[in-house]
Amino acid sequence: MTEKSDSTTHFGFETVPEHEKAGRVQGVFNSVASKYDIMNDVMSVGIHRIWKDAMMDWLAPRPGQRLLDVAGGTGDISFRFLKRAGYGHSTVLDLTTPMLEEGRKRAEAEQMAESLDWVTGDAMALPFKDNTFDVYTISFGIRNVTRPQEALNEAYRVLKPGGRLMVLEFSQLPNDGLQKLYDLYSFNVIPRMGQMIAGDYDSYQYLVESIRNFPDQDTFLGMVKQAGFENAKYRNMSMGIAALHSGWKI
Repeated sequence: MTEKSDSTTHFGFETVPEHEKAGRVQGVFNSVASKYDIMNDVMSVGIHRIWKDAMMDWLAPRPGQRLLDVAGGTGDISFRFLKRAGYGHSTVLDLTTPMLEEGRKRAEAEQMAESLDWVTGDAMALPFKDNTFDVYTISFGIRNVTRPQEALNEAYRVLKPGGRLMVLEFSQLPNDGLQKLYDLYSFNVIPRMGQMIAGDYDSYQYLVESIRNFPDQDTFLGMVKQAGFENAKYRNMSMGIAALHSGWKI
């Protein structure tokens, strides 16, 4: 029987031991932390802002809710959530401390300081008690988790009964021709833009490869259901360049 420590996973198109992936992902985001918001603009041609607003529209935050924003990085989702809710609380959790530090520098973080916590932690082993949060979000982060199913299981554990899961992630276009065109753009343009803007070709190359390795919409929907979530469904964003998955702990 194979020991868990010998298990392998994807790091972009490279196969690596599972125990190495988290450190490598940290290396990528340590490298791009100061340019992370620009990176999202590069990778989505600025459309990630519209997708995140659509996420909030579907989520419809309510006053007083407690959010756990995993892989929350620079706080984009938390800031949107708190503005929509009117009042509430968000815990921003990220594996990479420099990402959190960049988030805390933002003007919104200072304005909302009393409603925010910033925690360094692992999506697969959340440092919170069962049934703690009303909402769990992870935006462009779950494809970087070594074992995404474990992250979804943890999301279910820390949500209160009646709690909501929302996952925004790059996905797959349902049309093969469009997917080939998108891949051509992704693999040939994005790493070069990363080199120009952030001086970092390799990190952007990894991020593009990680998108292609991530499960398609229906496969990931099955994983959400496997974690225990009900009324699970998804919506494609921009024809499937990204997808928004939703589920409820009932």
